[in-house]
Amino acid sequence: QVQLLESGGGLVQAGGALRLSCAASGRTFSTNGMGWFRQAPGKEREFVAAISWRTGNKYYGESVKGRFTISGDNAKNTVYLQMSSPKPEDTAVYYCAGGSVSSLRAGNGDYWGRGTQVTVAS
Repeated sequence: QVQLLESGGGLVQAGGALRLSCAASGRTFSTNGMGWFRQAPGKEREFVAAISWRTGNKYYGESVKGRFTISGDNAKNTVYLQMSSPKPEDTAVYYCAGGSVSSLRAGNGDYWGRGTQVTVAS
């Protein structure tokens, strides 16, 4: 089992910056990737970004490409999501997930955090 705990959510002004963190504990060696998803009220869950622990390759959803950056610290089993120039439409609950990179990119994860709310004020 892998436990994921997100932090760093909150209220941010449009055009500002916010960094989310997700710390993994437990059988972390069982995941080769970690990623971020989000879900806004009344909308489906959306893939945001993923990172491969093995290769360091990073993948992004089209709506955040060029604005958000995923990074990871393997030694700390922690993944980050740097949100730059956020927009009001980025408002959502952000979830951390772990699993194979291919599954994450397809919208699935083996392990999930409880989520952290991000609200972008215009």
